[in-house]
Amino acid sequence: MAGPFKFLPILLLALFTFSVFGEDVFVSINCGESESYIDPDNFIPWTPDDTLISNGVARVVQSSNKNSDPVMDTLRVFTTRKKNCYSTEVTRGEKLLVRASFNYGNYDKLSSPPTFDLHFDGNFWTTVETSLTEVIMHEVTYVAKGEEVSVCVAQTKPNQFPFMSALEIRSVHSDVYSDVDESRALILNFRSSFGASELVRFPKDHYDRIWTPSATAAGVQTEAFFINSTGPNDPPSDILQTAIVGSNPLTFAQVPPSGASFYLTMYFSEVSDLGSTQTRSFRIYESSTTRSGPLQLPISPPYEAVDVRSLTNYTVDSLTNISLVATTDSDLPPIINAAEAFRISGVLTDGTDLNDVKALALLKDTFDVLGEWSGDPCLPAPYSWDWLNCSDDATPRVTSLYLDSFELSGSFPDISSMDALEIIDLHNNTLTGTIPDFLGSMPNLQQLNLADNEFSGNIPATLSKNKKLKLNVTGSFCTPGKSCASSSSPGGSTGVTKSKKSSSLPLVLGVTIPAFFLVWVAVGIFIVLRKKRKPANMNMPVVTGGGANGDANGLHKIGEGMVHEMMENVGQQTFGSPSPLLDSDQTSDLYGQKGVQNT
Repeated sequence: MAGPFKFLPILLLALFTFSVFGEDVFVSINCGESESYIDPDNFIPWTPDDTLISNGVARVVQSSNKNSDPVMDTLRVFTTRKKNCYSTEVTRGEKLLVRASFNYGNYDKLSSPPTFDLHFDGNFWTTVETSLTEVIMHEVTYVAKGEEVSVCVAQTKPNQFPFMSALEIRSVHSDVYSDVDESRALILNFRSSFGASELVRFPKDHYDRIWTPSATAAGVQTEAFFINSTGPNDPPSDILQTAIVGSNPLTFAQVPPSGASFYLTMYFSEVSDLGSTQTRSFRIYESSTTRSGPLQLPISPPYEAVDVRSLTNYTVDSLTNISLVATTDSDLPPIINAAEAFRISGVLTDGTDLNDVKALALLKDTFDVLGEWSGDPCLPAPYSWDWLNCSDDATPRVTSLYLDSFELSGSFPDISSMDALEIIDLHNNTLTGTIPDFLGSMPNLQQLNLADNEFSGNIPATLSKNKKLKLNVTGSFCTPGKSCASSSSPGGSTGVTKSKKSSSLPLVLGVTIPAFFLVWVAVGIFIVLRKKRKPANMNMPVVTGGGANGDANGLHKIGEGMVHEMMENVGQQTFGSPSPLLDSDQTSDLYGQKGVQNT
């Protein structure tokens, strides 16, 4: 009976996962791992990144640095390119929580945790300062402006290579943190569950916010059997099960003078069913060297429910303590169950010009070698893709494409929408077909290098007659049925030189066809000779290759005689002319070509 039920746990888990996640984004990437993993504590499915990204190297932390969470034991380190990105599709306008984790774990045995930058969707996120012994985690919540979310790491210091251990992306309801302008992001400073003994996350918090236990004062448990957690920001009820009760005042947070605006949200729920003679009432206070005083009206936490208070666009000019101070009529000291603090970012970028992004996507779809590039092509400056340059506009445009020596083959797609391009360098590839007409109508194009490709047909008149364009088609242009003719570009650029590839075709045919014929003649002679010979003993062992002495049953001598005779006959014939492929001029361009440098 066990057979039909052996897959029941897997089916139940799949059903649970689908019912919880639905169509929401719930992505968990285990960097540096090659196998799927389901966390037994929270049923979160982790996807390996080996099929999601082709650059970087998977590494494992040292055994002495292994974490209790096995997801943190692997990582992917990036030693090339200015930035490396993970990307996934989302819905434009969707609110997302993105969390990136970094566990150095002395994977390289250098005991030198690196520092590098972290980006999201073309925006600077933060500078990651990794630790030799601790997991570093960064989280941001924002509304997606595009149909793809990208998280990138960028090298900022020599020999300090960026890496990532885990990446999590979650959908969040639009009402959560709705006090903050949707054009800005919330960068997490802390999220605490006061009085708790363990962290709270998914599935208790269906957005998978991680609430860290904190006990800055005496912790207490609620007496309530059920707490209605309905309220702003949709807090999980588990964070209302505990609280801290302290002296008066109760200080629970400090805000540094960073010049940024902050968003603080606090959660209050009474832990006891107070009698009619008891009162708990307090206010939120700020205190610093420059100012002090109450920030809001008094709070009397409800029993079996929640009161949520927030400070939006809060700024300070010196280190400021945030405290709870009892009112004069309160019988009981202040309490707090949980709190979150975020730094509010500047206005998020709209990203690189959409026309350029779509054209670059077409290039990536056309040429597999470009498909691994992701993230915003231009932003944040100066971390554009290695093979292009961009303008410094608020919405940047791509101004240069350097795709020389990228092993591109086939026809070049229509990227005429990239009308800010000034330089296109495609030399030293194997592009075929006619030279695209649209190149001649690009309004800002100043340099076009198509040298050393395999184009055919005529140079479009829009290119050949363009006096402002520096055009190079050396070694890449032939008229069908004719030898490659030499011509000069009107713009004074390198002219079209005579190609040596087409002149080798008669030689190849002249040598290949007779050689093919001679092979079959030799096979025929061999068969005739075999028929005249006495049949071999069927019990003899099979001999492969040339035998012990390199002479299997005299076949080597017979073949040698036939080859000698045929070579005397062939020597009297002429097939083509000496191969131009041996010409030193033809091979001079095969080396030393300019390529994209990884930094």
